Amino acid sequence: MGKPTGFLEYDRRDRRYQPVADRVVHYREFVIPLSAEQVREQGARCMDCGIPFCHQGCPVNNLIPEWNDLVYRDDWKRAIEVLHSTNNFPEFTGRICPAPCEEACTLNLDDTPVTIKTIECAIVDRAWEEGWIRPQVAQRRTGKQVAVVGSGPAGLACAQQLARAGHNVDVYEKADRIGGLLRYGIPDFKMEKQHIDRRIAQMRTEGVQFHTLTHVGVDLPVSRLQSDYDALVLAGGSEHPRDLPVPGRELDGVHFAMDFLVRNSKRVQGVHVPDEDFISAQDKHVLVIGGGDTGSDCIGTSIRHGARSVTQVEIMDRPPEKPNKGLTWPEWPQRMRTSSSHEEGCERMWNIATKAFIDDGNGRVKAARVVTVQWEKGADGRMQMQEVPGTEREIRCDLVLLAMGFVHPVHEGMLAQLQEGSGLELDPRGNVQGSTEGEKAYHTSVDGVFAAGDIRRGQSLVVWAIREGRQCAHAVDQWLMGHTDLPR
Repeated sequence: MGKPTGFLEYDRRDRRYQPVADRVVHYREFVIPLSAEQVREQGARCMDCGIPFCHQGCPVNNLIPEWNDLVYRDDWKRAIEVLHSTNNFPEFTGRICPAPCEEACTLNLDDTPVTIKTIECAIVDRAWEEGWIRPQVAQRRTGKQVAVVGSGPAGLACAQQLARAGHNVDVYEKADRIGGLLRYGIPDFKMEKQHIDRRIAQMRTEGVQFHTLTHVGVDLPVSRLQSDYDALVLAGGSEHPRDLPVPGRELDGVHFAMDFLVRNSKRVQGVHVPDEDFISAQDKHVLVIGGGDTGSDCIGTSIRHGARSVTQVEIMDRPPEKPNKGLTWPEWPQRMRTSSSHEEGCERMWNIATKAFIDDGNGRVKAARVVTVQWEKGADGRMQMQEVPGTEREIRCDLVLLAMGFVHPVHEGMLAQLQEGSGLELDPRGNVQGSTEGEKAYHTSVDGVFAAGDIRRGQSLVVWAIREGRQCAHAVDQWLMGHTDLPR
């Protein structure tokens, strides 16, 4: 694929960022795209490598060498058709996916993988500019009614596929706008929301009906959906955050990361948030606990607020700068990752456990008591954490953001009603029980009720949510009609 000698002729080149001083004063995207000719050259670097391990690395199984080749040959319109054949929303993944495909690229053995994510984003952005992306309205209607609960990437992908199969689809969202965590959980500086709005307009034309401010299990009994619809898809995500039950957790100034991010994103997008509800990092010493993407988003947002300092602590060991490719490739490696937000100004610390939050005397947090830890393999073969004696100290902070991930979907409301009324089963981790393979793929234990995305698999990536939404639509269509033409 691409130019057989392209990887020898062209160096890897990726998108750049605006200078830090320019970008931290706004919430817009700050990526500087490559020119069309530069993208074409990067597409030419895709090798005829025999086994395209990038397919294995990509959860939606994107046909990466195919659209790289089409870009190299300047056939951008065909490239978006191939890209859309596996991915409903490449403008989402082209911005916020961590690109496991690039880790699996054969050229990554030499640390120069094809810039797959950049090419993907360039294809879909050009397709929107050229007007090539249009609604795909079903030629026939089945008369079947499907309800999808949750409008994140899993719910949207599932709804779009089912609408294109001719079903009448209603999407229920508890928030005031469509998009799930894509809308309010991911800062605008990583993905501006017109990308969601364009897809919503497309889906409305394709027949999808959206219902906002409708909290199923609270405002609307889930039994109503079961009786009114032929199939019900649970795509509500995994929103129960992991807490930190240490002394001082109740102090003012200690918040879950998503409470901080959502309220900020609402203001950025023009939604009124009262001052008493808003969480501001302005002039504060911010401590972010958790080293993942959500923690990174807290850093970038805090810097834009005008924080005095930002410190991020992680309980695990510092990952290596470079993985051992002979041991890890083409799998996703544990390695040091520095985000654009980290580059904007942040102190990062590893092997740190938080023991308590300290009161300033007025009910507010003023510091965190932490200790250095080390990880050693125990007799059972599992890694065990040990505190290092004499390493306790305090980190000054007057705003603490807990970004330690999510443990499972919220059980109160919809899931509790399904458990009590229909016997819905959960897995040992508290997610909705359901397989991804076999005749009962994406079926729950309740007849006619399906589950996809984080509500079934646990906290994961946007690209995995899109995959599950598409595959769940395949399963729903098969169950409703006895056959399906939807791709899996």
